[in-house]
Amino acid sequence: MPMSTDRYQSFFVDALDRLHEEGRYREFEAIERIKGAFPQAWRSASTGDRPKIAVWCGNDYLGMAQHPEVLSSMKEALDACGAGSGGTRNISGTTRYHTALEAGLAGLHQTQGALVFSSAYVANDAALSTLRQLIPGLIIYSDELNHASMIAGIRRHPGPTRVFRHNDIEHLEALLAADDPSAPKLIAFESIYSMDGDFAPIGAICVLARKYDALTYLDEVHAVGMYGPRGAGVAARDGLAEQIDIFNGTLGKAFGVFGGYIAASAEIVDAIRSYAPGFIFTTSLPPVVAAGALKAIEILAGDEGDKLRACHQANAKNLKRMLLDIGVPLVDHGSHIIPVIVGDPVHCKMLSRRLINEFGIYSQPINFPTVPRGTERLRFTPSPLHGEFEVRKLVRALDVLWSDCEFQRGAGVA
Repeated sequence: MPMSTDRYQSFFVDALDRLHEEGRYREFEAIERIKGAFPQAWRSASTGDRPKIAVWCGNDYLGMAQHPEVLSSMKEALDACGAGSGGTRNISGTTRYHTALEAGLAGLHQTQGALVFSSAYVANDAALSTLRQLIPGLIIYSDELNHASMIAGIRRHPGPTRVFRHNDIEHLEALLAADDPSAPKLIAFESIYSMDGDFAPIGAICVLARKYDALTYLDEVHAVGMYGPRGAGVAARDGLAEQIDIFNGTLGKAFGVFGGYIAASAEIVDAIRSYAPGFIFTTSLPPVVAAGALKAIEILAGDEGDKLRACHQANAKNLKRMLLDIGVPLVDHGSHIIPVIVGDPVHCKMLSRRLINEFGIYSQPINFPTVPRGTERLRFTPSPLHGEFEVRKLVRALDVLWSDCEFQRGAGVA
C-alpha cells in the first residue's frame, strides 16, 4: 500500500469503525435483475449460490428498465452509434438522440427547453450553483428536507440561504418577508420527499413566489412518470406546472434508464448550458441511454402510462392497508412510497438481512444520515409488476418478523 506512514491509514480505519459501532455500516447487495421478470432478480450470494429474490426497494417504479420497446430503442441506437457518446456535449458528444430527448422532456413539462445531465444529482448541483452565480445577490429559500444534491448546489457558490421548516408555509413567508423586497429570490423544494413520501404544498408555495417575486425551483425526481397527465409530475397533476420556473427530474427512476435533467424557459436552459461546469466538463450520456429514456417518456405519456400509473397507485394503497391490518408502523402520506419505521439501525439491518435470507425479499435498510437518527426504516416501493403473490409474501414475512422480534405494533404514523 503506497502510504508513507500508518498515520493516514488510521483516519480511514477510525471512520469505518465508527460506522460499525453505530450499526450503520452499509453493505452492497449484489443482484442481477431478470429481464422480463421484474421484480424478480438473482442474488449473488457469498456462497456462490444464485437464489431468486423479489426486489422491493428499487426506483424502477414502473418497470420501464425492461420494457420491450425501451430495449428495442436502445438496441437500435447501439447498432447505430456504438456504446459511448465520445465526448462532452460541447465537443463531439451531441447526437440526434440527445436533442430529441431534450425536446421530449421540454414537451413533457410544457417548457421552452430542457437540458440533460449525467444524473439528477448533477443537474441539481450544477443548476442551483449556476443560478446563484448568474444572479448576483440571489437569496435561496430551501426546504430543510431537500435532497443532498440541492443542498450541495446551493452551498457551492457563496450567497445568502434561508432554510425553512419542512413544508411550513408560515415559516417560509416569514423568511421571505424579512428580506429586502428588491433582492432576487428563489424557492427550492421537492414535490415528493422520498424518505417519508409526503407531498409539498406546491400551490401555497407558488402563491408566495408570486407575492414576493421569487423564482420557483421544483425537484420532481420521485414524481415524473408517475403523477399527472402524461406523467409530467405532481405540479402538472395539480394544475400548477405553469407556475414553476425550473423543473428538475431524473431518467433513472420511473423512466427506468439513467441521467437527469432540468426543464425551463429557453433563456434559463441556455444560460445554464453555457455556464454550468457540471454540464460543460462532463461526458454526455451514451446515445443508447438517451434513446431508451425518450422511448420510456413516450410510452408513459400514452394510454399504457395511464394504466401503469393507476395500477401503481392501487398496489401501493393495497400494501399499506395490509400492513396496517397487521399493525406494522408505516408512514402514509398518500404517495407510492411506503416507509416502515424500525427506529434503530441495528434492528433495521437485522430485519433486512432476515427478509432476504429467510424469505427472498430484498429491501435495504435506510439509516442516518439519509434519515434522522431514531427513524431508521425499510422503504418499500411497490410497482405495477408486484403481483398478489409478492405482496402477500411480503406482508406475511413482516408479520412473522415483527412477532419474532417482539417489535411494537400499532397504528400507522401520519
